[in-house]
Amino acid sequence: MWYFTWILGLGFAVFFAVLNTLWLEHKETEKAGE
Repeated sequence: MWYFTWILGLGFAVFFAVLNTLWLEHKETEKAGE
């Protein structure tokens, strides 16, 4: 069941990347509104 761990890790990496992008966009918007 190595693929299960691989898919889980891949999904976590994608989720973290999306979360990071959203957070960066939020910070940029906050800075622009200042």
